[in-house]
Amino acid sequence: MNRLKDIFGQDAVVADLRGAMSADRLAHGLIFAGPEGVGKATCAAALGAFFLCERAESNDACGKCASCRAIAAGTHPDFHVITKELARIYDKTGKSKATLLPIDVIRNAVAEPAGRKTVLGKGKVFIIEQAELMTAAAQNALLKTLEEPAGRTLIVLLTTHGNELLPTIRSRCQIFRFAALKPDLVAGELKRRGIDAATASTAAELADGSLGVALRWIEDDVLNSAAEVVKSVDLVFAGKENNLADLLRKQAEAYAQKVLARDELASKDSATRNGLGMYLGIAARRIRGRLGEANLSERACSAIDAIARAEKYLDANVNLAIVMEQLGGAI
Repeated sequence: MNRLKDIFGQDAVVADLRGAMSADRLAHGLIFAGPEGVGKATCAAALGAFFLCERAESNDACGKCASCRAIAAGTHPDFHVITKELARIYDKTGKSKATLLPIDVIRNAVAEPAGRKTVLGKGKVFIIEQAELMTAAAQNALLKTLEEPAGRTLIVLLTTHGNELLPTIRSRCQIFRFAALKPDLVAGELKRRGIDAATASTAAELADGSLGVALRWIEDDVLNSAAEVVKSVDLVFAGKENNLADLLRKQAEAYAQKVLARDELASKDSATRNGLGMYLGIAARRIRGRLGEANLSERACSAIDAIARAEKYLDANVNLAIVMEQLGGAI
């Protein structure tokens, strides 16, 4: 079980949470906003353990009581983690792609249990992952629970896109902002987990301060394809002909196939979008690192514009075929 003392690279957030808990002024609705893979979920779980701990120390969970042991075992009846995959439980057709958090999940997995008495008596904790994927109806269904939770309740919304949450949700929550981790911290943690130094260094550099992303890329064998994208961007900056647009498309499709191999009910379109967004991000970060160079070629300027436009299109949920078409036509 992780405790607040185990959270690294987010010292300001941890200090604020400890201060709020010690002063008994922690809001019952929290938003943890920040990049993917920088410790939001780990910190939320550690805070939840502290919140429910039977023998809480001055600024952390004890790690030894029945509540802490139950959380560590994943069996605590008052500790709930809500994910978009729960949509499949409430989908009567059995074909849900689980790309969003619908109202049925919020009603059944948050609002209903939040209104019941606690099992162990200390309180209830709900951690909603990818909260920006809640539909408008789902967010509206959450409002009453945020406003008037029954008993001692903590609801933590994890999000990489806090501005996609309704203003009514944001106004009812205390917001904590998580920053990207320093590459040396990410590399150090990867090495601590048994990953060789060269792979750890490469993953930390490419993952842009995200330990979670670095771990997933190592597991999914993404590093080699990411390096290919970086090399292709460098060729663009050198004014040489290459296949950057085609490479981005192929890598995104290959990533989607890996996702579908793990989860046959996953949405191919959504997985391809996520893959394209991932590789566009890698290309964009490489471009940002080279923008200070003088005398950019016309081809490099065109690639910069096309990648920025493709990222905006993805964020706006533009049809994937159109995103691919404009990318291929511009690079």
